Formats: sequence, C-alpha cells, structure tokens
Amino acid sequence: MSRLFGTDGVRGVANTELTPELAFQLGRAGAYVLSKDIKEPVILIGKDTRISGDMLEDALSAGIMSVGGHVVKVGVIPTPAIAYLVRHMDAAAGVVISASHNPFEFNGIKFFNRQGFKLDDAIEDEIEALIRTKTDVSSMIAGNRIGRIIQAETAAAAAYIDFLKTTVDESLDHLKIAIDCANGAAYQVAEQTLKSLGADVVVIGNEPDGTNINDNCGSTHPGRLQAAVREYRADIGLAFDGDADRLIAVDERGELVDGDKTIYICAHMLKNAGRLPDNRVTLTIMSNLGVLKTFAEDGCEVDLAAVGDRYVLENMLKTGSMIGGEQSGHIIFLDHNTTGDGILSGLQLLQAVQRSGRKLSELADEIPVYPQVLKNARVKNENKSRYHKDPEIAAAIKQLEERMAGEGRVLIRPSGTEPLVRVMIEGKDLDRITKMADSLVKLLTEKMN
Repeated sequence: MSRLFGTDGVRGVANTELTPELAFQLGRAGAYVLSKDIKEPVILIGKDTRISGDMLEDALSAGIMSVGGHVVKVGVIPTPAIAYLVRHMDAAAGVVISASHNPFEFNGIKFFNRQGFKLDDAIEDEIEALIRTKTDVSSMIAGNRIGRIIQAETAAAAAYIDFLKTTVDESLDHLKIAIDCANGAAYQVAEQTLKSLGADVVVIGNEPDGTNINDNCGSTHPGRLQAAVREYRADIGLAFDGDADRLIAVDERGELVDGDKTIYICAHMLKNAGRLPDNRVTLTIMSNLGVLKTFAEDGCEVDLAAVGDRYVLENMLKTGSMIGGEQSGHIIFLDHNTTGDGILSGLQLLQAVQRSGRKLSELADEIPVYPQVLKNARVKNENKSRYHKDPEIAAAIKQLEERMAGEGRVLIRPSGTEPLVRVMIEGKDLDRITKMADSLVKLLTEKMN
C-alpha cells in the first residue's frame, strides 16, 4: 500500500481520492498527534480558491473538533501566511487546503507544526498509522470537551501583510509592477501588499471562480504575465502559483527570470549587506550549471539538495543557510519565514533591484544559463531505481560525463510517482546534449524493460 503523505502533504482528486471522509480522518489524527500536550488546542485552517475547498474545510474541521481542538478558519490565504500566522497567533498547528500549482480538480491537505514548519516524515507516519489502523482517538471526547469553531480573526490577512512589509526597507514608489495571482490564494493579498508599499500595480489572474485556479496563468503558465509586462510597460512582473508559495519573475522586456536567478540576485544583495551567513546558499541538483558557476565566482558556497522544498529546508537547517530554493520558484528566506513564500520572494527581488539601481534584465543577464535537456525513459516500475547497477548503463553515463570535461553534467533520477527514469543533460551545445540524452534514454528503455 502506497504512503498516504507525499512530498507535500496528502493530495488527490477532490471527492474521489481526497474525500471528505479522508479529510475528517486527517483532521482527527493530525490534531491528536500535533496537540497531545496542549489543553484545548487551537488549529488554523487556510485554503486556496478551489471549489472543493469548502467541502474539505468543513470535514477537516469536524475531525479536529472531534478530538477537542478548536478551529480558526482564516479563509482564502497563501500557504506561507499559515506558516507565519501559526507563530503569530500561538496556535498548536496550522493546516492548508490546497494542491498548489495543480489543476482545480485536485486538492490537498498539508500541516504545519506550532513552529510553522511542515511536518517531518516521522510525524506524518504517526498520523498515517492512526488512520490506517483505524485507531479510536476521539471516543473519550464528549460534552464540553468537544471543540468548536472560533470566530476567524478578521485581521489575519492584514497581520500577514504587515509582516511582509517588515521584510523590506525600500519604497516601491515609482515602480510599475505587473502581477499574476493564478486566480488563487494571493488574489487579494499580493495586490494589497504591493500597493501599500507605494507601487503602481497591474493585476491579472485575480478573478477566481473555483475552477480557474492555475488555468493558463500563474507561475507555471507565465505567458500572459509576459504579455502584460510588455503591454503596460511594467518595470517587473511577478507570477505566483495557486497557493502563492512560488515566484517566477519577468523582467521589463518580458523575459522570464526563474527561481535560480532570483536566488542569486537576492543572495548577492544579502552578501553585500553582510547578511549571508558563511556566504552559503542552498540550491537543488537541478539548478543550472551557469548559476552554480556564478555563485562560485561570487565567493559563495552552494549546497545541493534533492529536488523538493522539504529537502531544501532540511539542508538549510543543517548547514545554517538563510536562503535556498528551486528553479521552479519555491524560495525560502529562513530569516523571515519557515517555508517558500512567493510574495515575500517578490519583495526581496524588488528590494535587490532597487538597491542595485539597475534594471532586472541587467542583473539577470549577468548569470549565464547552460541549455538543459530533460527526457524521460519509460521503464518497468520495479526497475526504475536499479539503472545504476547495470554495467552498460553505468559505463555510458561515465563516458558522457568524461566527454563533458567539466563543461556540463549528466543527472539521472527515478521518478517518485511514475514508471520513469528522468534524464537531464546540461552543456553548452544544445544539439550535442540532445543527442546524448536521446541515446541514454534509448539505452535505459532497452535495458530496464
């Protein structure tokens, strides 16, 4: 039986895979595990704009209340807002109902502990075990021990905005900023934050109807934002995903600036200000070689984590790095928040641009980007983690690495969810690395099926 929790909570198609029954069980077991030592615990629930959010919120709330937890519903709000508000409101835990960048028919449930961090594997396993074994954790809760809905703090969004504003000390006056809120959780908060800092804001993707979240918009579909930046002659564009924990930027020409480049620009700002501990940064194994070389030239030490924000955070906590993230735009500023925060990342990028006195395009163009070719080899599921044991495949990979001679790299990794082995080859010559990737995919397919 597969694990209930994935790399970012529990996800599935709403009402068929992620059912109200499962949401109730998650609320009950999660509240029990996360508040064992707390009398009358208070748990926050936030959500994005998906049509299934209300259904899952009520089921989740019922589960929490069945073990004596009190629920504060803070409504539609970004995932990182819950990470902050748990600490701000001294809650026992927080829960976000969102499937991030996925289409509207999916939804998800992810927990934050009282320190504002996502749960580690051991805690998730404890919650999952209670559900799998159908352990009764609520039969003794009755009478006045049953939890209730506490009136939502109407100022929750305002408190989050106030927090975001404390992370920058540069005025945004005279800046025209285009933003794409993906018809998701940031559709009000992002605009309010930027306007309160003095920016002239052009907004798209701010008309959610329950089914249009991430629909040809947001950080995974930035084309509309690129067009808006050009049309309105904006100084910069900021695209968020459905739960606003990611940022993809657009420069004044309408060109994309990915998470790797944003991290470099912000880390360089922090280094110049003496606020980059040990000049250390965390990226992932998928980060572009050109970015890695730029960091090295700037005197920074880069730690490479596995793909996934939880692995980035794990590495940061281990090494003391204050900034880390992924190409996809999930960026953690650990001195400000405990998880990726798209709006906060956008503010830090804006501050870096303001302090430099230059345009974003000028800062981004200084970072070379090597072409990357990504290919999938479809293999038998039981073989996807065994490729490195095959002598012929191992020899082929070694040969490709030798041919790169330090001017490129080969990265092979099994998919976590599909019967695929993912091949990434990076180098200066696109045609050359494309042929390399095709030959390696062919070999993997032949040998692993």
